[in-house]
Amino acid sequence: MNPTHTQRLTGKDYKTLALAALGGALEFYDFIIFVFFATVIGELFFPSDIPEWLRQLQTFAIFAAGYLARPLGGIVMAHFGDKLGRKKMFSLSILLMALPTLMMGALPTWQTIGIAAPLLMLLMRMLQGAAIGGEVPGAWVFVAEHVPYKRIGIACGTLTAGLTIGILLGSLVATLINTSMSQQAIHDGGWRIPFFLGGVFGLIAMYLRRWLHETPVFVEMQQRKALAETLPLKTVLAEHKKSIVISMLLTWLLSACIVVVILMSPVWLQKQLSIAPALTLQANSIATVMLCIGCIVAGLAVDRFGASRTLCVGSLLLALCSWQFYHLTALYPQQLFLLYGVAGLSVGIVGVVPFVMVRAFPAEVRFTGLSFSYNLSYAIFGGLTPIFVSLLMNVSVMGPCWYVMALALVGLLTGIWLRRDVSHEPDLQQGVKTL
Repeated sequence: MNPTHTQRLTGKDYKTLALAALGGALEFYDFIIFVFFATVIGELFFPSDIPEWLRQLQTFAIFAAGYLARPLGGIVMAHFGDKLGRKKMFSLSILLMALPTLMMGALPTWQTIGIAAPLLMLLMRMLQGAAIGGEVPGAWVFVAEHVPYKRIGIACGTLTAGLTIGILLGSLVATLINTSMSQQAIHDGGWRIPFFLGGVFGLIAMYLRRWLHETPVFVEMQQRKALAETLPLKTVLAEHKKSIVISMLLTWLLSACIVVVILMSPVWLQKQLSIAPALTLQANSIATVMLCIGCIVAGLAVDRFGASRTLCVGSLLLALCSWQFYHLTALYPQQLFLLYGVAGLSVGIVGVVPFVMVRAFPAEVRFTGLSFSYNLSYAIFGGLTPIFVSLLMNVSVMGPCWYVMALALVGLLTGIWLRRDVSHEPDLQQGVKTL
């Protein structure tokens, strides 16, 4: 495949990108909606005579199981994605997310079936983790191999923005349920509604994906009989160690920035600055929308200026804007919306991450290389980041700020490491063997 460097996105490209982003957003919604109803799930799926701290621990352990299942699910689906085709795994991942989400909404509680209730919830959560582990890398590879060469950045950035909308959608649905229903009504069955919605919408998205076509890159590899002959993961581990390291570092940047700035900051604002929960949630919604915009801007920039420059400049802006948010909000709480929105916009630098990763591996092992690096790093840093930040907060109230600034340094150093502008690679199929 030798795409024209100046080629614009076509109507078919927009359709592919829209369907991929829609499915990704709904999958992210399905994956995170659990956390918004963790308290009521803990009350219903564990015995009432155990300590509250133990109930919460067990509930969040089920939530964390989804992260632990990501690497295995991602590697398995990526293996077959490199062997059998991107589209098949792309459709399987959304089905594997929609069905467990539906079943989670229909599960009987502890009062009905006892210990089987939390065990079934754990199983469904692990299936969700396996699904999201294949969906995100698969979506990035799918759109990158469909769009014109010089539009990979905006395609990946837009898709990443779509995934982020899933978080916003979960927050909005949870807010709607909690404001329109009493706590007793939620306890009696209202908590099931978000899971049913997610499952049904996921099945609809899977149906819409039937109109997608296999990527031109994979079709050409089939025609040339250039598919991986050996185990793709073995090839990745043996020949692409540098690409793995770079991809894991950038995934750390992506996962930890979103966890700290978007997911943890509302609690920090409430506890450390005594800002009302309603205000923090409104500000968080603004920051999430700005994050979506930032991802798209980063995608446009990486197509225009290359990964190295965009990552370096974006990382510096991330450090500056995050410092302003955490430092100045305490002094000027009336500027919360503005400061949080700008911080969210700066986190949009994560839109560069998939661009680099899809370019870091050759086509025959691209799905496997990206999935292995992304999911392993996400499982490690996605789980450890809240612990690190909590430890830092015992030392300084500005702990989240220092952590984000450390991530910005990681992004800056990685951008320098990528000093060769990867946008000048002659062929997407070749990957980036030397970055």
